[in-house]
Amino acid sequence: MGEIVSGKAGKIYRITGPVVVAKGLSTKMYDVVRVGNENIMGEVIQIIEEHTVIQVYEDTSGIKPGEPVVNTGQPLLVELGPGLLASIYDGIQRPLPVLKEKMGDFIKRGVDAPGLDRKKKWEFRPTASKGQFVQQGDLLGEVEEMGIKHKILVPYGMSGKILEISKGKFSVEETICKLDNGVKLTLMQKWPVRVPRPSAKKLSPNTPLLTGQRIFDALFPIARGGVAAIPGPFGAGKSVTQQQLAKWADADIIVYIGCGERGNEMTEVLTEFPHLTDPKSGNPLMNRTVLIANTSNMPVAAREASIYSGITIAEYYRDMGYSVALMADSTSRWAEAMREISSRLEEMPGEEGYPAYLSTRLAEFYERAGRVIPLGAESGNKEHRETEQKKERGRVEGSVSVIGAISPPGGDFSEPVTQGTLRVTKVFWALDAKLAQRRHFPSINWLTSYSLYHSILAPWFSTNVAADWRESIGNIMRIMQEEEKLLEIVQLVGSDALPDREQLTLDVAKMIREFFLQQNAYHEIDTYCELKKTYMLMKIILNYSHLANETLSRGVNVRDILAIKSKHKIANIRFEKDYENIIQEIEKEMKKEFELLKVSY
Repeated sequence: MGEIVSGKAGKIYRITGPVVVAKGLSTKMYDVVRVGNENIMGEVIQIIEEHTVIQVYEDTSGIKPGEPVVNTGQPLLVELGPGLLASIYDGIQRPLPVLKEKMGDFIKRGVDAPGLDRKKKWEFRPTASKGQFVQQGDLLGEVEEMGIKHKILVPYGMSGKILEISKGKFSVEETICKLDNGVKLTLMQKWPVRVPRPSAKKLSPNTPLLTGQRIFDALFPIARGGVAAIPGPFGAGKSVTQQQLAKWADADIIVYIGCGERGNEMTEVLTEFPHLTDPKSGNPLMNRTVLIANTSNMPVAAREASIYSGITIAEYYRDMGYSVALMADSTSRWAEAMREISSRLEEMPGEEGYPAYLSTRLAEFYERAGRVIPLGAESGNKEHRETEQKKERGRVEGSVSVIGAISPPGGDFSEPVTQGTLRVTKVFWALDAKLAQRRHFPSINWLTSYSLYHSILAPWFSTNVAADWRESIGNIMRIMQEEEKLLEIVQLVGSDALPDREQLTLDVAKMIREFFLQQNAYHEIDTYCELKKTYMLMKIILNYSHLANETLSRGVNVRDILAIKSKHKIANIRFEKDYENIIQEIEKEMKKEFELLKVSY
């Protein structure tokens, strides 16, 4: 986090919870400082004449005025390099397994550990050569990390001609490359967490981030490089939904931030993830995951920093040309941390006590998502950046998709964090406590949720899944909206009093809810549903609807239509691997049953 710079140390003037005021200290905004005799880490957040206001990332109990405060001269940085994958960090990138070895299950104050292992050696294979001119973002070589090619790039702001580049095993601090201007490059680089990493160009999203969850992939898709919000009350299933997305999202790298969540929920993630298998590679899922665990009993200021640490790591892998999915669970706890620090600073409160800059901070965070052409992947220097070389690097584009959970008090979606998030996100997955109480999971309300990516992603689905994908989605949504209107009448007069065609609509809507929208996260097969299966499930339900309405038009009694037996077999398709043959058999059986129905006079 930065070496302590020489100079006059300040002294603690006042302490208010995690906020410490120092006097006689020369600093810049967001400099990291060491507070007290125990060298506790803090960050400068306000400078008022000779007083420096610091938010401390650890407990301040027992610290007293007069103790020294020393400036490191650097902002809060994260270490970026080989060794990030499969790591478990706290909010300021201290590796929790290393801290546990040092002090047991509870973190003591003032203990520090580097984010990357300094002893481990990595096999570096250079792709750049001696005499080649390189600049920021250019590829120097690769390191194999957990089965993923970790691309070593020229750090931002550096350029020059390569004097020497070495092949072999190196630690993250050892020099692998020397430039003609005297710059020495290592496998590791550092980056200030509050500053977005630059890119060559930002692109419009055009491909979906597939999740394996039917309700998301079909009804409310998110694009790669897109942003989504999952608000919901306590017990509605936010964390399970986030964990499902982390397990099965079609991304190369997963960054999961447990921001202020309960310890038992984070324990479940930490114990379960190492045993899960990646459906794409067959390797442990943890091999492509970075976990940041900042539970609700950890210091409040570190919770505020954890979001920034996570998005910086995500941007680092994006710059290598990878698709990264970031899960933030939950941004409400992050906002509460900001509110607590703001009140300690005696700032003018905004709505519900949140700081007036809440919406700005939310926007700054979500705007760091996106699909980009990284630095070095596109350049006018033809001598060293030919098209074929770019293809070989595989770094034509990278993306960061952000999915943020929100925990509005009492499930009130009109509260500031939810509303501030909705202004900057294009996908709204609204969790419904009533659906959760009825054991309908994922408990996404299909009437209040929405996605603004439908029209952008329609060509992709049309080309890669089916030409009538968008039409099928429209029919499903139309039936569900009709059901909502009819249920109000049913509550008054009962379903038998409805006209025959409306009774059929209710029957089809029930099938959509129970056979299609419900998905069992704990079932070996149903936990993940590929697009082809999602489409075929939709089509067989819509086919039943078409045959039922056609048969009703022939004059067949609605009770006979509703008594069709083959439709109940559709429920089991979700749990079958060989679903294509089963669907074909059900469709044949269903067609035969409808043909045998006799007209009633």
